[in-house]
Amino acid sequence: MNIFIDTRGWKPDTFSGISEYTRLLTERLIEDYPEHRYLLFANGFRRKKEMCAPEGPGNMHSANFRIPNRIFDFLNLFLAAPKIDALFPSDVFWSPNINILSFRNPKRRVLTIHDISFHYPEFFSSRERLWHWRQNYAEQIRTAGHLVAVSDFTKETLVDTFKIPEEKITRIYSGIDPLYLETSHTNTAARDALRLPERFLLYSGTIEPRKNIIAIIRAFSLLKQSPNNKDLSLVLAGSPGWLYATIFKEAARSPYSNAIIFWGKADPEVMRLLYRRAEAFVYPSFFEGFGFPPLEAQACGTPVIASNRTSLPEILGGSALLVNPWNVRELADAIEAFLEHPALRASFIRKGKENAARFDWRKSAAQYMKLFASIAQRA
Repeated sequence: MNIFIDTRGWKPDTFSGISEYTRLLTERLIEDYPEHRYLLFANGFRRKKEMCAPEGPGNMHSANFRIPNRIFDFLNLFLAAPKIDALFPSDVFWSPNINILSFRNPKRRVLTIHDISFHYPEFFSSRERLWHWRQNYAEQIRTAGHLVAVSDFTKETLVDTFKIPEEKITRIYSGIDPLYLETSHTNTAARDALRLPERFLLYSGTIEPRKNIIAIIRAFSLLKQSPNNKDLSLVLAGSPGWLYATIFKEAARSPYSNAIIFWGKADPEVMRLLYRRAEAFVYPSFFEGFGFPPLEAQACGTPVIASNRTSLPEILGGSALLVNPWNVRELADAIEAFLEHPALRASFIRKGKENAARFDWRKSAAQYMKLFASIAQRA
């Protein structure tokens, strides 16, 4: 097959969920199924050639229009041009995320949907809402030949919200970066160089209201009132997102603000160290379509407390303590259970590792390839 992959969401210097999803799954497809030919499409006036695709075998090629993205989106949104399948004839066109493209025949397009948070404008800034408008996401969802949902929750929301027939959607779980599954010990020198607190709770993800970080800060403040937690710190790892200032203000108001660390963006190697050193990983997010960070934490042997909403119960099940994200006291009690009861913590470390092992990119790639073959035959 000739497989077109839209890699515009793949940014080698950005360790976001979409970027890593595109990278890891594309690399797995190319390595496990070398009998097919792959065209990796990129765009962007300033996008460097090495950012378009990784080094690869002879059956992989890349293309970059080098058109400013705003102009490219405008052409697609208002003129329905250029027709990507006319320029790059392929058996399957895979979009790992919503990113506008125009087709003469969209039946060969497979579009992956990670969540429908874009349908809730209150989660985003005006700039992000403008980007979503430019992507014309509802039309893309309706016209794509087939959709991939990364969880049953995401599939159900697509059916309910956009009235998409269930048979047009395939659920394919994501995998975990193999780095987090490695069993080798962390490098002591590297660990010491990070100057980590002796005991700390950890959150990883964008610093924005949707992730419910204010609840984490308030639960942490409750825990710090106990003499047993005088040496406990809170590490919040991630880049600032929308309305991050409100979260910084909440941390500054805490009487324990000197024990709250905004780590900033961390690459996977650093995150691996943070996960492994943390007492617990805390993730009471209001809305998730899948949920990479809790699984990464579990793979690293860190017990997880997460929200009992959206996709997280499906992905984590009984391998984590699940709490009401609006109940700060319940969140604090769940964290305290891990801090005060070593046997309980050890039990959830074991359960977490078993759960994380279920999510493998090789399984994901096999399901995608089966879907691609069916699309190529019937389109």
